[in-house]
Amino acid sequence: MPIVCVVGVLMGQGLSAKLPEKPNVVVILVDDMGFSDIGCFGGEIPTPNIDALAAGGLRFTRFYNAGRCSPSRASLLTGLYSNQAGVGRLVKDQKLPGYRGGLNDRCVTLAEVLAPAGYLTAITGKWHVGGEDGLEPGPWMRGFERGLNAPTGGFYFGSAKGLKLYLNGEEIDGKDHRLPKNWYATDLWTEYGLKFVDEAISEKKPFFLYQANCGPHFPLQAPAEDIAAFRGKYRMGWDELRKKRYAKQKELGVIGENWELSARPKEVPAWDSLSEEKRDQLDHVMAVYAAVMTRLDKSVGDLVAGLKQRGVLNNTLILFMSDNGGSGESGAKGAFKGDPTKANSRWLSGAGWAYAQDTPFFLHKRFNHEGGIATPLIVYWPDGIDTKGELRKQTGHLIDLMPTLVDVCGATYPKDFKGHAVQPMEGVSLVPALSNKSLDRNEIYWEHQGNAALRSGNLKLVRKLKTGKWELYDIETDGTETHNLASEQPEKVEVLTKKWQAWAERANVLPAP
Repeated sequence: MPIVCVVGVLMGQGLSAKLPEKPNVVVILVDDMGFSDIGCFGGEIPTPNIDALAAGGLRFTRFYNAGRCSPSRASLLTGLYSNQAGVGRLVKDQKLPGYRGGLNDRCVTLAEVLAPAGYLTAITGKWHVGGEDGLEPGPWMRGFERGLNAPTGGFYFGSAKGLKLYLNGEEIDGKDHRLPKNWYATDLWTEYGLKFVDEAISEKKPFFLYQANCGPHFPLQAPAEDIAAFRGKYRMGWDELRKKRYAKQKELGVIGENWELSARPKEVPAWDSLSEEKRDQLDHVMAVYAAVMTRLDKSVGDLVAGLKQRGVLNNTLILFMSDNGGSGESGAKGAFKGDPTKANSRWLSGAGWAYAQDTPFFLHKRFNHEGGIATPLIVYWPDGIDTKGELRKQTGHLIDLMPTLVDVCGATYPKDFKGHAVQPMEGVSLVPALSNKSLDRNEIYWEHQGNAALRSGNLKLVRKLKTGKWELYDIETDGTETHNLASEQPEKVEVLTKKWQAWAERANVLPAP
């Protein structure tokens, strides 16, 4: 579709009339960040730069990811459900169509779609949709013309042992002469992102930058002075922190006024039941987490400042989101190995702090209850959005990024690519929602390691693990999944279960490993 037609469509939907050129696009994906961790969604961690994007743009409060790192990345990049793209779990080939561990030849990435529309395409950060078993070793095979990326995450300091990076497809180590000395990953991704922006500007091209941060994924590591700023601030514990975040979320309007605070999971102990020594240790690990988040916020500020300095910020569409909820890995009481101010340490905040990170929701990363799949989405585009600082409650999902960017970038989604038929996009364009119009969407589906869900209008069908019973919630009035309606509406459960089963067969969720 020519850009003039796209501009006409956008203006007709109430967006800014100042759209003479194709916008630049920056997609910022963060890793394992809880729904309430940033200030504009209820958090106490100072995130002024991310909050500034929200104040100058829009906050989507009913937006979803796929509940785990690799599946979310696959959906974001392709506009398909992750199993359709071949990445139903992580990056190990499990010899089934939906679980090959790498992007298949029946999908196209955002880079492969935007490059033919004239964009310079670049990635910095974590790839994690291929690399093991010889499957699609890197983004340079999937349309990204520039890149500094890692196959997976799991590091912050450049001195980490066995570190492997790829610079424009060339394998390098953390001490390569082209990298700054003593680098910290969160800063590195932004520094190189701006280098690639400079290349686009010199080539007189719009750019698409996908910045896939490692933070705040474990192992949590940060400089000592950053950690010290938060030491002692989490002595209140996760029960009290959750209450404080819940109250702030209501004040901000990012959750329903009548939503109840969901119960503490059985595996998470009451804070008051812990020993003084354990509380001190857990205060320490949450201080590290907060330090990682503030460095992440600083990197967003550096990126925005760099775009402004180059004169390209106003016509740059920035989208900020997380790949899943807070991580409960390592259990309720976290993990503490080594010194978190140094590489090769292994600190995890655990399910106790994830309970607070995902306020007000139930459960966390990996599960399909809201705590696992709800993400803040911030959309910032000075030249493209007239209204600033507003909330959007339309339901969206990572599969919507592809049709949205096809719309605003004047791109064409292909029916075939490199001799292979391409599956149709599963999502819908978010463009109408930018001007607060409704979205014409069908159901949204999830499955991960036996956890499963379906969102149909205001109703949500959800199951914990393959052995769990289906639960039913009115997610509009009960967004925290506290009142199970399954026994009251068995006929609705049956109808939605059949829909989920049909989708699972169509989308390569079944057969499963």
